Amino acid sequence: MTTAPERYEEIRFTQRNGLKLYARLYPARHATPASATRRTRPLLCLAGLTRNSRDFHAIALELSQGERARNVYTLDSRGRGYSEYDPDWRNYTVPSEMQDAVDFMISRGIEGSAILGTSRGGLIAMVMAAAHPSFLGPVILNDIGPVIDREGLARIASYVGRTPLPHDWQEAATFVREMNAPSFPAVPHDEWETISRQLFNDRNGRPAPGYDPKLGQAFSATDGPIPALWPQFDALNRLPVMVIRGLKSDLLSGATVEAMRQRHPDVTLLEIAGEGHAPWLRDLPSIEAVRRFLERTDPV
Repeated sequence: MTTAPERYEEIRFTQRNGLKLYARLYPARHATPASATRRTRPLLCLAGLTRNSRDFHAIALELSQGERARNVYTLDSRGRGYSEYDPDWRNYTVPSEMQDAVDFMISRGIEGSAILGTSRGGLIAMVMAAAHPSFLGPVILNDIGPVIDREGLARIASYVGRTPLPHDWQEAATFVREMNAPSFPAVPHDEWETISRQLFNDRNGRPAPGYDPKLGQAFSATDGPIPALWPQFDALNRLPVMVIRGLKSDLLSGATVEAMRQRHPDVTLLEIAGEGHAPWLRDLPSIEAVRRFLERTDPV
């Protein structure tokens, strides 16, 4: 899709243990002055295990403009994107990264914002709902649920901390396309370089690591059966929830989605054909579905 020029503010803040973290604010730009008086809830976007705030650039641009524009924040968890690496890789855990998100929300005064969590970001949202229920509003779970399929988990474990560093952006685009094309056959060929720039940092015009390689040690340390997070998911029962699933996903099964719908009183489901784990949320139909969900759940 074609997006507007870059329009965001960079944020750097220090969380409670002294790590300097990076985030972005895409400020609301309303179509008319009158529409600026209508209340919209801010949205905080939390990325997947090895991904970062750039993942949400396209959707943040779209949601931050129009009649129901809202402030959209995107956060790099510790060790991802342009946030500082944690000196102890054992701190790369969902509870620690949830604390990063809580500290960020407090620093910006956005407690009660909506949460869009992709994969790991969705796990953070579920844990936050159990630990800090007043801190979040409606939740969008992008290709994640309380049960994680082992096939997808094994695939992720095979590359975390082992990804070779491309020499230039053309090589990065080729690498990212070859790695992801089987799960994302609908992505146009010319978009893979843009996506590669989401995954890798830019250092002096060349690709640089997009996350701390020691994240692989933290991830392998959790190998073995992962307990189902049904209690944490049930903590979302007081909130509207949207579940997004790529129909080619190997991490979130259709059976788990159906169980989520049976347990939760207000689930909106969006299934995306031709995409696996996790949907990029760059296409207008997906973005508009998210927009409608957020508008339905905005304060009256």
